Amino acid sequence: MTTFLSKRASGILAHITSLPSPYGIGDIGYSAYSFLNFLHDGGQSIWQFLPTGPTNPVFDNSPYMSTSAFAGSPLLISLELLVEKKLIDQSALDQAPQFSEYLTDYSAVTQFKNSILQQAFTRFDQSAPDFLQFVKKTSWLRDYCLFMVLKEEYAQKGWFDWPSDLAGHQLSALEEKEKLHAARIAYYSFEQFTFNWQWQKLRQKAREKGIRLIGDIPIYMGWDSVDVWVNQSIFFLNSTTHHPTQVAGVPPDYFSKTGQRWGNPLYRWNSDEQTIHKQLYTWWTGRFRAVFEAVDIARVDHFRGFEAYWSIPGTHKTAMNGKWVKGPGIGFFEEIYQALGPLEIIAEDLGDITPEVIALRKSLGFPGMKILQFAFDGNKENSFLPYNFTTPNNVIYTGTHDNDTTVGWYLSDKLNDSQRKAIRQICNRTLEDDNEIYKDIIHLALSSISRLAIFPLQDILGFGSDCKMNSPGSKKGNWSWRCAPRFLNTEISNWLHELCDQFGRIPEKMSVTTEKQGETKNA
Repeated sequence: MTTFLSKRASGILAHITSLPSPYGIGDIGYSAYSFLNFLHDGGQSIWQFLPTGPTNPVFDNSPYMSTSAFAGSPLLISLELLVEKKLIDQSALDQAPQFSEYLTDYSAVTQFKNSILQQAFTRFDQSAPDFLQFVKKTSWLRDYCLFMVLKEEYAQKGWFDWPSDLAGHQLSALEEKEKLHAARIAYYSFEQFTFNWQWQKLRQKAREKGIRLIGDIPIYMGWDSVDVWVNQSIFFLNSTTHHPTQVAGVPPDYFSKTGQRWGNPLYRWNSDEQTIHKQLYTWWTGRFRAVFEAVDIARVDHFRGFEAYWSIPGTHKTAMNGKWVKGPGIGFFEEIYQALGPLEIIAEDLGDITPEVIALRKSLGFPGMKILQFAFDGNKENSFLPYNFTTPNNVIYTGTHDNDTTVGWYLSDKLNDSQRKAIRQICNRTLEDDNEIYKDIIHLALSSISRLAIFPLQDILGFGSDCKMNSPGSKKGNWSWRCAPRFLNTEISNWLHELCDQFGRIPEKMSVTTEKQGETKNA
């Protein structure tokens, strides 16, 4: 049973990349510290974000198709903190391009940040005891760094297209490459060391402000990831071509008439081979351990896949002809708990949810998710309507990163006039002026019995469809929205604080910080 829902609270969903920063993308330095100030001043005690692993431009830099389950994205490293460490000069940052305040240009950001990190590495002391200790104790680091240098050597080809001895992860071939690329391996170790100390500093600042961090565990890994390369036996892969024989997705649903074919290789959950079972559970245990070393609470994406998952033949182009296959069930979490103890988890239980999925979530005591955008379909018994909630053990959202913004959704053709009328009635809005309907829907969520209410930052600010984070099923134009610093202002934080106080969602009275909103130093 979770304990983080023992008191009513509220929080904001904002991916780190979306935060204001002068360098084209939000980061885990002053960019994040300033946002912690905004959360604190707004009476918020939760910050939820998306996965923080390295992303791949082939997949539109989706955080859900990372190249590693354990590594941190170098794009999130704070360059300003490197200046403080005297690893780079401020003059290097003064040469930064003029980045957009509103969108992340991943290509330009990657080019700039990589050049700065390379400069910083030339000043970095590789003999420093804390660096040597990090390299020694970080079990996944060696494979990750080697994976990255081999991606460079083979022109960013997927590992499955490398020479057969390397694709097959043969020890002798790997050792030869390690010697050849020792300098670059050291560089990638430096990147991860830097990300780690900056993250721990961020987490400490969050603790000081009484803000708990919610991370995200995608159930699946990208095919072209170090985890699949190193652990091929636990996935459904062709032993010769290394191509997936069964891939992940979901059947036709609200987001797509042909379903969603994600393409991630599926786990061999039901293998009779004990060595595969042990390797699979060892990897997952390490993954949970790493996540909870970084955050306080974890949202498990596609939780229903642990009860049953949609299996699509690898050769099929859509998800329509997949089938449901039984997952590992409660035994999986019992093994994880045996190794790590109870964990604070939110189950993402959206989509095609069966009684068996609900029973699994309840047996584990995990709160599920209630999405208000799914509540107004005309069915008065809809389980997402707040007046139908039967337990406070859930998390209410206006929407998620996969939804349109609340304003965009309300004004879109996905709703008809009668649905909009019903929304206004339930929110007790009698006027026809809908410019601030998002405030009424946030009010509705905060007044519910759900112990935790979380809102995408775009909804707090009342932004439209042009600011949505992701459109499921689309392959381009996602994950790039950014918030300009002027929007995170005192007017918004005061409004939020007053509203949350009204509904008893400030666990302890939070005094207003003395630091100014939007400050980039001395946070």
